[in-house]
Amino acid sequence: MIKLGILDQSHIGEGKTAADALRETTLLAQEADKLGYSRYWVSEHHASKALAHSSPEILIAHLAAATARIRLGSGGIMLPHYSAYKVAENFRLLEALHPGRIDLGLGRAPGGMPLATRALQENKFVDINQYPQQVRDLTGYLHQTMPAEHPFARLHASPSIPTAPELWLLGSSDESAKIAARQGAAYAFAQFFGVTGGESAMQYYHEHFQPSVLNDRPRTLAAVLAICADSEEEANILATSTDLFFLRLELGLELNTFPSVESAMDYPYTEADLERIRIRRQRRIVGTPKQVKSKLLEISELYKTDELLVVTPTHDFDARLKSYRLLAAEFGMLR
Repeated sequence: MIKLGILDQSHIGEGKTAADALRETTLLAQEADKLGYSRYWVSEHHASKALAHSSPEILIAHLAAATARIRLGSGGIMLPHYSAYKVAENFRLLEALHPGRIDLGLGRAPGGMPLATRALQENKFVDINQYPQQVRDLTGYLHQTMPAEHPFARLHASPSIPTAPELWLLGSSDESAKIAARQGAAYAFAQFFGVTGGESAMQYYHEHFQPSVLNDRPRTLAAVLAICADSEEEANILATSTDLFFLRLELGLELNTFPSVESAMDYPYTEADLERIRIRRQRRIVGTPKQVKSKLLEISELYKTDELLVVTPTHDFDARLKSYRLLAAEFGMLR
C-alpha cells in the first residue's frame, strides 16, 4: 500500500484573511496527524496576496509544536535565495527540537515574481548554476561530511545533533531528477503543476541514482492534486474554485484570493478558458473516494513511487477536511 502525505499551500480564501488561512493550516496538520498521514509539507511563496506561506521554517516549527507524530517539511526552501549554511542551521535547529520529524525539501524556482527575487537577493550575485554545489554544501553541513579542501570545511553548523533532517530535491522537470540522482538525494516530482514528463524524470532518477551519505537507495514521491467528496458531482463543484485559480495564474492575471465556488460559477469564461481548464483537469483527480483512490494508485504505478503527497485546494475548509478524511478511510488509514 502506498503512503499518503499532504502538501499545503495555505491559499487565502475569498472573504478570509492570511491569519484565517494559517489557522486552517494548523487545524489540517493536526487532523492529518490523527488520521495517519505520513508527512505534511508547506511551501514557500513571496509577495503573494493569495498564499500565506513565505517562511516555511517558521511555519514548520509552529506545526511541529502543534502535532505529535507526523513529519513536517518544506515543499520547499528556494535555496538559490539563501546561504546553504544558514539553511543548514535553521533545519538542524528544527531537527534538534523535533528529532526524526523534519524534512528539508529544496527547490530552484524563485517562488515569486522577479521584483520579490530582486529584494530577496539584494546586493548578492546569484548564479542558478551553483545550485548543485549549494546542495552538496548543505549535505556537508547537515552530515558533517564537508570535504577537507572546502573553504568552510572547519565550519560547524549548530546545534550539534546526532540526527539530520531528510533532504529532498523538488522538481517538475528532468533537471532536478539528474541532480538528485548524482547526489543520492531523495526526489519529489510536482505532478500537481500539471506538467508532463514526470514518468521520464522518475525513470532517469531510478536508473542513474548514486548512493551517498543521504540515501543508499532511490527514494521518491509525487505531489498530486486531488479533491474527494461523497459524490462526483459535489467534487466537481468544489474543483471549480481550483480551475479558476489556476486559470488566472496561467493567464498572468492578478490573484488576490482563492476564489469561492460562487465566484467560479459566475466567472465569464471564454471558450479558450474552458479548453484550458479541460486540458488541466486531465492531470488532476476529482471524484468519489473510490475514483480518487483508483487514480492515485495509477499514478503511483506510472511514476514507480510508493508515496504521494496530496494537495487539495478548496475554498471551503470543511470540504477540504472531509476530502482528506474520506481519502484516509478509503485507504484504511484511520486509527
